[in-house]
Amino acid sequence: MSPTLRIGVLALQGDVREHHAALAAIGVESVSVRRPDELGSIDGIIIPGGESTTMSRLLVLLDLLDPLRKALADGLPAFGSCAGMIMLASNILDTRPDAQHLDALDITVRRNAFGRQVASFETDLELDGVTGGPMRAVFIRAPWVESTGDSVEVLGVVPDGPAEGRIVAVRQGVVLATSFHPEVTGDRRVHEFFVDMARSAQ
Repeated sequence: MSPTLRIGVLALQGDVREHHAALAAIGVESVSVRRPDELGSIDGIIIPGGESTTMSRLLVLLDLLDPLRKALADGLPAFGSCAGMIMLASNILDTRPDAQHLDALDITVRRNAFGRQVASFETDLELDGVTGGPMRAVFIRAPWVESTGDSVEVLGVVPDGPAEGRIVAVRQGVVLATSFHPEVTGDRRVHEFFVDMARSAQ
């Protein structure tokens, strides 16, 4: 572990800049991760929103897939938002047959669940473990969690509307994932929650 907390942001595609800005706003050092040798210098990693099949393909092309899988299996804290949730999952519905994932969360996710069935939307929801009242959650062609393993903690569900009750935030050990994009709202509580997780794992 580095002497001061340093969070990596997987910088292949998607909301990389927004996650760097969110971490900077709470005073946390962040670095972009594009190569396997960069995994050894970070205390946690964020997998950003974007397009999961593109991320999958780039992870393979850059020889980063297996090293990142190993780092996660060895206990590297991780947070995935939207496509990042898909990448961290162990089972993905409605994806390409050649798509790769990281197997860091014992969940089944459905890609583009909101985009196809409900449409992208915003709502206010509570997250277990995150204080300060409801937060604004922005869903953009987002996944939702169809099922969870026994060791997965459900942190948030959609409170109302056509997607009422759908699981949109989960945690398993030091791995956190949300269907929505906390990096785009200016509310930094999810990033603070993840940073606390990463710090406690040091």
